[in-house]
Amino acid sequence: MPEQSQVPDNLIPFPTDSIRKLGYKRARKRINRLMESEGQLRLFDEQMAEVVSIPSGITPFDEALLLDERGDPRAADYYSRAIDLGDNPADAYCNLGILRTRSADRIAAFRCFSKAVTNDPLHFEAHYNLGNIYFEEGDFRLAKLHYEVAADIDPEHPNAWFNLGLVEVMADDLDAAVRALTTYKNLVSGDECDQADELLRTIAESIARDRTS
Repeated sequence: MPEQSQVPDNLIPFPTDSIRKLGYKRARKRINRLMESEGQLRLFDEQMAEVVSIPSGITPFDEALLLDERGDPRAADYYSRAIDLGDNPADAYCNLGILRTRSADRIAAFRCFSKAVTNDPLHFEAHYNLGNIYFEEGDFRLAKLHYEVAADIDPEHPNAWFNLGLVEVMADDLDAAVRALTTYKNLVSGDECDQADELLRTIAESIARDRTS
C-alpha cells in the first residue's frame, strides 16, 4: 500500500472541498435475487430491531448481508463463516472489506478487496472499492485503473464514472474528466447531478482561463 496521502478522507482539493468521492459499494446480488424469488419486498420493518421475515433457503452469506444491512456487529463473523464454507466468497470478502474500512483498518480492507478480485476477477464492487482505497491513499494511478475496470465491467453503474472523473481531475486530464462526469450525469437524475454539475462548471472555467492566458 502507498503511504498515506495528505488529502483528507473523501475530500478532493480541486475544485472545492465540497466535492466528495462516492463511497464504498456493498455486494448484495445474492440477496436481491433471493428477495425477488420469495416475493419479499422488505425483510425488515424499519421501526423494529428484529427480523420480521427470513426467506427460506437462506445461506451464511445471505444471513451475513441481512445482519450487515441492519448494522449488526455480528455481520463480520458471518461473512468470515461464509468465506470458510465457500459460500459466495467474492461478495463476502468485498463486504467484509467495507466493514474493515469502517473500523479504519485499511490494510485489512485492502486484503479483503484483493481476495474478492482473486475469487472473481470481474467483481465490480471489489474493483470499485479498491479504487476508493487507492484514492484515499493518494495513489491516483491505481485508483484510476480500478475505476476503469469497474466501469468496463458495469458501464451502467454511475458511481465508478463519478469517481473516475475525480481521478482524471487529479491527473489534470480535464477532457477525460468531462467524459467520465458526463457519462455519470447520463446515468443519474435530480440532486445526484449536483456535484458533477459543480465540478463540470469549474472544469469549464479552468479550460476557458487556459485558452485566454
